[in-house]
Amino acid sequence: MAILSLSACAEADGAAEVFKPNYRGVETRLLQGDLVQFNVSMTGARTPADVDNYAECAAAQYAVIRDFGFARHLRTNLKQEGGVWRADAVYTISPSLPRGLRTIDAEVVVANCKANGIPTV
Repeated sequence: MAILSLSACAEADGAAEVFKPNYRGVETRLLQGDLVQFNVSMTGARTPADVDNYAECAAAQYAVIRDFGFARHLRTNLKQEGGVWRADAVYTISPSLPRGLRTIDAEVVVANCKANGIPTV
């Protein structure tokens, strides 16, 4: 029994780590027509998914601002250097649901981003 108790304490201590992201900004570049590039950077990311989520939030807000309801993820390049995570993500934006597997409903994603404290454009 003592061994089980000690392992539970170790897991609880590891889970107590606080997520403190520092979102360092978004650069948006219209590439062509409905093709948009988002360069984001942040520190304090737990995993690459945190950086990817930040880029997705920027893409969703951009689509909403432009009166487009949807976006489709094309690619994201991630890198980490000196504790700074950077993502170079490309999305298409469209007024109707685009074909493809990685589509997002921009208004729903923006609401989720705000609920989770992730800034948008």
